[in-house]
This record gives sequence, C-alpha cells and structure tokens, in this order.
Amino acid sequence: MARTVEADYLVVGAGAAGMAFTDALIDHADVRVAMVDRREAVGGHWRDAYPFVRLHQASAFYGVASTLLGGGRLQESGPEAGLHERASVSEICAYYDHVLADRMIGSGKVEFFAGCDYVGDRTFVSQSSGERFEVPQRCRIVDARYLAPDIPANTPPPFEVADGVQVIPINDLAAMTDTPSQYVVVGSGKSATDAIVWLITNGEPPDKICWVRPRDPWMLNRAVVQPNPAVFLGMVADTVQAAEGSASLEDLFVRLEDAGIMLRIDRSVMPTMAKAPTLAAWELDHLRTVEQVVRLGHIRGVEPGQITLEHGSVPIAKDAVVVHCAAAGLKYPPNVPIWGPSAITVQPIRAGFPCFGAALAGYVEATRDDDVEKNRLCPPTPLPDTMESWARMTVLGARAAKSFGSEPDIKAWADGVPLNPARIAPDHPGSADLDDAVGRLQTHVDAGMAKLAAWSL
Repeated sequence: MARTVEADYLVVGAGAAGMAFTDALIDHADVRVAMVDRREAVGGHWRDAYPFVRLHQASAFYGVASTLLGGGRLQESGPEAGLHERASVSEICAYYDHVLADRMIGSGKVEFFAGCDYVGDRTFVSQSSGERFEVPQRCRIVDARYLAPDIPANTPPPFEVADGVQVIPINDLAAMTDTPSQYVVVGSGKSATDAIVWLITNGEPPDKICWVRPRDPWMLNRAVVQPNPAVFLGMVADTVQAAEGSASLEDLFVRLEDAGIMLRIDRSVMPTMAKAPTLAAWELDHLRTVEQVVRLGHIRGVEPGQITLEHGSVPIAKDAVVVHCAAAGLKYPPNVPIWGPSAITVQPIRAGFPCFGAALAGYVEATRDDDVEKNRLCPPTPLPDTMESWARMTVLGARAAKSFGSEPDIKAWADGVPLNPARIAPDHPGSADLDDAVGRLQTHVDAGMAKLAAWSL
C-alpha cells in the first residue's frame, strides 16, 4: 500500500536543475512540490565530486534564481585576481542545504524525500525502508535527471585493468599517501585538466605526468565569461563578428582563439572536442608544461608497465598510478520538448547555462497555462561535444533567447536574475564599453548567426 503525497508537482532529481526549477516555480506560483532524490541530500553530482573541484564558471551564474551563490565578489588575490569568485565543492553543498531548508521547506511549499528512487507511474520508493509513495494523477512530473552527468566517482574505468595496476578515480587523488614515480591522467575533459593542475600546483613536476588525451579540447577563456554585461556581451559580439568573417568552421575557432575567447593547449593541433568549459590563463600555462601527451585514441587496457590504446601502446612506469578522469561527463540524449505529454523534461535553454535554463522553465511554468506556448517560448538547446555541435548550440541558444526575451515579463524577470549571463540589470549605470558591445552585437548578429548555422550542418 503506497502512501499518497499531496503535491502539484513531483520533481525527480534534486541536483542543480531540479533545485533551480523548483525555486523559480514556488517563487511565482502557489503550489506544493514533492522533490525526490536517490542521494541523502540535495546538490546532485556535487555530493560525489572530488574535493579540490571548484565551479568552472563564476558563482553568480550557478544555483537558484532567488539566492545568490557567494557574495558576488571579485577575487582580490591569486592568479585569478579581478575575476569573479568561484565556489568550492563544500561551499556549493552548503549553499544547496541552505536553499532547501530556508527557501523551500521553510516556505511550506516543498517536501523533500531523500534516499528514494523514482520507479515510474507516479511512484517512488525509499531505499532504506522500502516504503512506497505515490502522487495524485493531477500532479505534474518534472524530470530533472535527463542530463545528469556521469562522473568518475560512480563510473568504473571504461577499459580493462590487469592485476597489479593501481587505477583510482580523480576523487582519490588528494587522499594518496604514497608517491608514485609517474601519474597517468586519462581523459580529455575538465576533470583531467583539474587533476593535472592540482598535481602541478601541489609540487609534482610535469615530467612525472603522462596525459592520455584521446581528443584535444577547445575551452573558453574564463576572463571573458564574467557577470559583467560589457564583458559578456563583448564576448558575444566578438563571437558573431568572428563568425561573420570566417571561411570555415576551423577558421572560426582560430579567429575565436585570436580574439581571446577560445583556448587550446597545443596550438599545433586542431582540437575536435568542444564541450567548452572555462579555463583560466594560469591553468593553461600549467597544462602546457606537460610534454608527455598520448594521442592514440581511447585506452583499451592497462597492465603493469604498459597501456594499450586503439591505435598502439605506450610504456608506463611499473608503479604508475592511473588517474581515471574518463567518465562520459555530459550526456547527449536527443532534445525533446520541455513540456511533454507525460513530463516536464528540464533542459538548457540559453546556451551553456543550465541553471538559468532550469530557473527559466520554472518561471514560465508558473506564469503560463498553455504547454504549446511554453514550448514556443523555451525551446531546448543541446549541449556541445564537437565544433559543429558547439556552433549548433550557439545558434539554437540565440534563437531561444530571442523567443523568451520577446515577452516583457520574462525579459524583466531574466534581467533581474544573476543566473542570466546576458542580463543588463535595471540599475546598471551603463558604460561606453557596454554601448560598444551592444552596438557591435546588433551590427553583426544576423550575418554571424547565419555563418554559425552553416558551420553547424
């Protein structure tokens, strides 16, 4: 016999997407929400993150719409002085605990069910007690897990591991007590770059690091993705201007590199991966000191003294520690309408900023009645993996921004939300740099987007 939970919405997944959606929904509608997560606390994959990880973007762009993550401060010292603060994993988890307790449960509108699995058919089950819960037929299901990432902490290495080889997820790197003669970092993405930067900043010489990098990545220069409209819109204007003049997709990315927007580790290699996380100049300097880079495809197997890859094998130290950073990370299921017949499926809307997209969907759900109209206003934007898909994301995200920005109330809400990177706050004093950025964007956006659309095919 299942216990009935009286709720208007069942949000499945209490990570960044579920929290942002729920926060905006209850802020603008008198509804009751049941939130379910398989973990024992809110925050999603941050609860399983490696201890030295920080947000890769400014804290202001992350979290929920009602509550600023951090203090909106600039870093005053260190290699990123002058850039906006980036929260640590402990700060992010504490923030989500605070939002849950004070904003959600404290409102009387939200009930959180931790350690529960959603089993479909409006039913979820406690992992510890086996108790079953169900919500009424009128309750809308919100799938906030559709794009939940795979991370090394809970994903086994995607290769064979022979006896006698030490393979650890990046999470265990900081807890090591023995020092090997070599570290083999496996992966092309942000976890791998974080592992290498952490090793070097903690005194390990670069010549002790072997980097197995199946694909070279393009990354965004963190200095131009900042909560300052003159900086952010200036970057967007530079992007469409570069696209307008580009002769090919590769030429576009080189132009973006020359403009200080895109970064690559090795300028002699054209990257094929463009998930485009942000990276700081000091991190790039560290990554470039690693000279032993293996580009022989994905690893097939590891044995004492050797790694076998798709296109060959390489020797490694007998006592090498292989650092697993090769989980899939971002997922790429097909985009579906956010408002579907059986569920609201939370997905990014403005390119590259998932918390803003989830909050926007929550606001639109609270303020509109017709699902067809909601889908027209908020079409989903895919996550990028390749250069082509990055161009496609940029085009579709710009179209979505034009769509939802055409509604005066949505524009007013978005301009008041720090999660929105393109916002110009109502109290912004204006500046010559902002005027220049807006003017260049207006001049080049149509031709630039047309080129981006051509390169995304």
